[in-house]
Amino acid sequence: MATKTASKPSKTTNKSALKSTSKFSKETYIKWYKDMLLMRRFEEKAGQLYIQQKFGGFCHLYIGQEAIVAGTVSASKPTDSHMTAYRDHAHPIGLGTDVRVLMAELYGRSTGCSKGKGGSMHFFDKEKNFMGGHGIVGAQIPMGTGVAFAEKYNGTDNVVFVSMGDGAVRQGALHETFNMAMNWKLPVIYIIENNNYAMGTSVERTTNVTDLSKIGDSYEMPSKSVNGMSPEAVHEAVEEAVARARRGDGPTLLDIRTYRYKGHSMSDPQKYRTKEEVSEWMEQDPIEHCLNVIKENKWLTAKQVEEIDAWVKNEVEESVKFAEESPYPDADDLYEDIYQEPNYPYIIEY
Repeated sequence: MATKTASKPSKTTNKSALKSTSKFSKETYIKWYKDMLLMRRFEEKAGQLYIQQKFGGFCHLYIGQEAIVAGTVSASKPTDSHMTAYRDHAHPIGLGTDVRVLMAELYGRSTGCSKGKGGSMHFFDKEKNFMGGHGIVGAQIPMGTGVAFAEKYNGTDNVVFVSMGDGAVRQGALHETFNMAMNWKLPVIYIIENNNYAMGTSVERTTNVTDLSKIGDSYEMPSKSVNGMSPEAVHEAVEEAVARARRGDGPTLLDIRTYRYKGHSMSDPQKYRTKEEVSEWMEQDPIEHCLNVIKENKWLTAKQVEEIDAWVKNEVEESVKFAEESPYPDADDLYEDIYQEPNYPYIIEY
């Protein structure tokens, strides 16, 4: 049986640890809790609907990994860009995309964020600078770096976040990209959402280098491992990397250790790990952690927590209603949103 890559983060559930002595405010914890809970409930509903065959294609859930998005977004600014792979439902939610258009995209409806043409693996929101989920493993690494090149070329101070799974680091394009990004000091932050198993094979079975942060050493790229079950740890690591990028000092690689509670996709029987291992990681649940901090500091009453829970539940229910009542794209829509160069592949000389 495959063994897990990262040891379980140390438990911090004693009361003194829950008292907020850090730089993070009441508002930050409440936003983390609200956003992560919405991600979790959206994904749970998506999984139920998929089983009911309400929509087809592939479906990869982000359940358990929410702290990565929450901490990244809180340490970034709205003009920064984000790009990820096909486990892409939570990223736009964290950036503020309406879950109604996300659910409509799952249903393949014209009101979806990609007009019903992308489905689960290809969410996109230009207004929120979410540059998409991408279905080809590792393809987002050079593409996201290209966005960072454009930001530097245009003289902005924007940063680009490129997220990938631990399996994607095996792609040769990563090494080509890292070399160029460091050479040109591009404002890009590479985030490995290291959930230990790629599709279903542990890192130990695919490489001799199990500390994925070391991959950056070959390019003298600042790198570190981060506790991905803690939004605080993610925020602090991203904040440091963002400051470096905005100064013009170039990329950072963050190996963020997390854990997905569900399979790689909805068709994954998860025979490569035990139920006991999953349960151990669930003890570090980031949503429960934030709620415990909020309760310990008496930042919300029980009624206010219930109100947040009710709002989240209603948002998800409304998203399903919106999706099911939305129309499918017309056949003519196949000919819209197509990139075209009239004279390709010929070069016109004047």
